[in-house]
Amino acid sequence: MTIKLIVGLGNPGNEYKDTRHNAGFWFIDKVADRFGICLNHDKKFRGDVGRGKIFGQDIRLLKPDTFMNLSGMAVAPLAKFYNIQADEILIAHDELDIGAGSMRLKTGGGHGGHNGLKDITPHIGANFHRLRIGIGHPGHASKVSGWVLSKPSSDDLISIDRALDCAIEHLKIIMTGDFDKARNGINGFKPIS
Repeated sequence: MTIKLIVGLGNPGNEYKDTRHNAGFWFIDKVADRFGICLNHDKKFRGDVGRGKIFGQDIRLLKPDTFMNLSGMAVAPLAKFYNIQADEILIAHDELDIGAGSMRLKTGGGHGGHNGLKDITPHIGANFHRLRIGIGHPGHASKVSGWVLSKPSSDDLISIDRALDCAIEHLKIIMTGDFDKARNGINGFKPIS
């Protein structure tokens, strides 16, 4: 079993481009840049879509333009059209419960209150892989909305950027389907403080 689709979650538009909620988009942009994959807007799949080779394997990239809470409306049609199963999909998204600069690679499970995952699961099931990109927590539930829609500090941004680079280094292992090995490397990554 290999990954055929990598999705990065975020919100479209310049006003959200640099906000914490767009960490999934940042990952896709880095992957596209690293492997020379061109992203183009595709109305049919409601997002920016690219296709290329990652370590010799055919892969599609997707950044939905549906806003976070409607992400399933982009992921499901593309997966269905290309006959990509849930366990062949890696979804990168921001994660409040993990500090900035740390990550977790996980397969299946609940949505944990994440609106993007909450919308995707009814469409394709929960058996997809997740790259949970830590953005830290503001400390109180009432501050969450403002936190995810604001820019990280420069120190946090550097830490997140390093974590994303680490995730890209582990893509070769992920593409082979050796998730245990990839999980060890990604989950063990620590930001330099």
